Amino acid sequence: MLLVSSLASAQEELNMYLQTAAGNNPGLKAKFNEYMASLEVVPQVSALPDPQVAFGYFIMPVETRNGPQRFKISASQMFPWFGTLKARENTAIEVAKAKYEAFEEAKSKLYNEVRATYYNTYFNKKAIDITLENLEILGIFRKLANIKYESGLVSAVDEYRIEIEIGELENQLALLKDKQYVVEVMFNLLLNVDKNEPLFIPEVLWDNDFPLTKQAALDSVNQLNHQLLSLDFQQTALQFRKDVASAMGKPSFKIGIDYIMVGKGDNNLSGKDALLFPNIGITIPLYRNKYKSMIQEVVYLEAAKENEKIDKTNILESLFENGWKDYLDADRRITLYISQLELAKKSVKLLETDYATGNKNFEEILRMERKVLKFNLELEKARADKQAAISFINYLMGK
Repeated sequence: MLLVSSLASAQEELNMYLQTAAGNNPGLKAKFNEYMASLEVVPQVSALPDPQVAFGYFIMPVETRNGPQRFKISASQMFPWFGTLKARENTAIEVAKAKYEAFEEAKSKLYNEVRATYYNTYFNKKAIDITLENLEILGIFRKLANIKYESGLVSAVDEYRIEIEIGELENQLALLKDKQYVVEVMFNLLLNVDKNEPLFIPEVLWDNDFPLTKQAALDSVNQLNHQLLSLDFQQTALQFRKDVASAMGKPSFKIGIDYIMVGKGDNNLSGKDALLFPNIGITIPLYRNKYKSMIQEVVYLEAAKENEKIDKTNILESLFENGWKDYLDADRRITLYISQLELAKKSVKLLETDYATGNKNFEEILRMERKVLKFNLELEKARADKQAAISFINYLMGK
């Protein structure tokens, strides 16, 4: 019950680390700000062109029968072809959706990096613990060899051999401790917290299995991967962009009004603003090659995006197959090394008893003790690799 409680606490702690990373990581914040910026494009492209107002003053007033014309004020508004503004708005919306998927992709990638670094930190810490435990056992063997040497039962070679083993393990231990500092700093930097922040590591890593079948997981990758979803929105944006290019090749309209102020004339009709003119205009796109080229540009971009999506799908499927292979391999190794470790420990006990009661080969004890160390490390590595493989598959699935 204590072990189950500890594992649940460790998983909850990892979830807290993921939330901290999501809130603090500067790279993820940058992606989110890019998405927010893309949303601000929508009201820009969906608005009408700014109205135009002009003022003209007659330096030499034009005389009319109502009086001299003093100045002129004009106001006009351009209107693009029907549906142009909506197509531009839809294009910007789809681009914003693609940016959001890029943000979600960055978050999923960050989560995977946090989890993978966490599992690597766990393995390195367990390697330190296992090495320390092995040094204690070698210390017991050294005392045993020393007693037999003083009794004249063995030569000093047994003591030399164990000193060599201890020296190699102490050097390995120093390297592991240096590496532990590095991986903990890397983990805290992913969370964007103080690099010396203490890290909670469980005594034994949980051994969760992947909940989906291989085919169900692959289907989820093809349907939910954020890179593929982003490409889908980019393709939709190109369809609306084609509509924009087509609409730009059609006429646009202008509606305006002119007001001319008439001064006092010889017939004393001052202030009679007789000259008030509504007007309408049309812009005719005569140079058709430009607009045909704009449409053809989008056609090529659509083909490029389609090929890019196929290529990305193939790459993701390849990565998934490799990740699934790693998951199965790690699961098999856990079962293997649990069995191998148990047999190796039994063998060491038997060899130790034989050596204490007789003159059995001490080198065989050291060789088997090295296997115990190896199997212990391989078991913890398999546990970390299994969870890292599950994390990577979840990343491909957009989690």
